[in-house]
Amino acid sequence: MPSVNMPSAAFKTRRTPPRLPRTAPVLAAGAALVLALTGCTKLDTESPSTVRKAAADAKAADRGKFGTVDCRAAKCVALTFDAGPSENTPRLLKILKDEKVPATFFTLGRNHIEKYPELVRQMDAEGHEVASHTWSHKILTKIGPEEARRELERPNEAIEKLIGKKPTLMRPPQGRTDADVNKLSKELGLSEVLWTVTAKDYTTNDSRLIEKRVIDQTKRDGIILLHDIYKGTVPAVPGVIAELKKRGYVFVTVSQLLAPGKAEPGKVYR
Repeated sequence: MPSVNMPSAAFKTRRTPPRLPRTAPVLAAGAALVLALTGCTKLDTESPSTVRKAAADAKAADRGKFGTVDCRAAKCVALTFDAGPSENTPRLLKILKDEKVPATFFTLGRNHIEKYPELVRQMDAEGHEVASHTWSHKILTKIGPEEARRELERPNEAIEKLIGKKPTLMRPPQGRTDADVNKLSKELGLSEVLWTVTAKDYTTNDSRLIEKRVIDQTKRDGIILLHDIYKGTVPAVPGVIAELKKRGYVFVTVSQLLAPGKAEPGKVYR
């Protein structure tokens, strides 16, 4: 079994995450996230550099820019946020707008897209990428195929009604995926996106610690996992942005990170 720190790893475990109070149904997105890092599946993952190289090889004569920046040349990193939008998201969006930093939001349906539709529209209008984190954060590897289908279809439909386009990216809750989830994702036109950097912001409200964890782990082509539902996370974002910019990183969305390649339905990226 490959190390969970290697880019080829995808995740799966049979352990059941702890039940949290009904008043915080999405906290399972973080509280059991560490469990996702303890197992492995036979699914391969693809790195952003692999996708870019394949597309570049197919279009060797193309010397243009892709998205807002060419990550074949620039030292790019993708900032992603799970389980929102929430009451913290307006502050986060202001920070990102002031810093001119795009992000990818893996949004939840129930109690989030439903409750804050205007924030989903704002994300899209301000140049962020709106993606899916399922409807109610059920672990896709632990439910039946029809229930899993509903978990993936409902947020896609809700997001399309709000911004006029369906998501093409999906992050499975707790990073747990398998061949069945992969097959269903492909059928629905979704690519699965995992991460390479986690601040474990579900374990602490210490913004400085969250900032340090992100900065210490980030490397070129990194996909940073944060949650805008937690108290300490949004205050950590300005420091993360400032330090990574100082180190020469350029922030892009996940799709921009892959350009000139494109995420393919049914594939897993990390």
